[in-house]
Amino acid sequence: MHPFDLKAALLARHAQHVVLIHFPIALALAGVAFDVAAQWARRRAGRATLAAALATASYYDLAVAAASSLPAAATGLLAWQLQLAGQKLRGVLLLHLGLAGAASAAIWLAWWLHFRARRAPGRPLPAWRLGVELLAVALITLTGHLGGFLSGVNGGG
Repeated sequence: MHPFDLKAALLARHAQHVVLIHFPIALALAGVAFDVAAQWARRRAGRATLAAALATASYYDLAVAAASSLPAAATGLLAWQLQLAGQKLRGVLLLHLGLAGAASAAIWLAWWLHFRARRAPGRPLPAWRLGVELLAVALITLTGHLGGFLSGVNGGG
């Protein structure tokens, strides 16, 4: 396939998943980074405005990451059906699917914790949410790594 052949790139059986998956990955990682930065800013005197802005950025990044994980998951399942005709999953593909589901659930949980805290202004975010967010980052990293093997980017395929 020629790198500038748009028709082939857009109509390839797995192209949509490969394109769409970058949105929840980037947004979730940025959302976690903003949340960690907001925590840091809260601990510094005179940085309340910065902390609030970073927390807002984190909330919206996680919200869009959660929402964009749905079409990414749908196109992943569609790619499985089109590429493998719905064959039974096994090996790396099965592990990729399981980790992707867990990563998506962790992103949704992180967003929900932020959402719940924003709905009740007196309620602070639970400290354990950082553990959920770091777990989401680890799951995203492992899922993306296995996806690289499945796509042939990391060798194999």
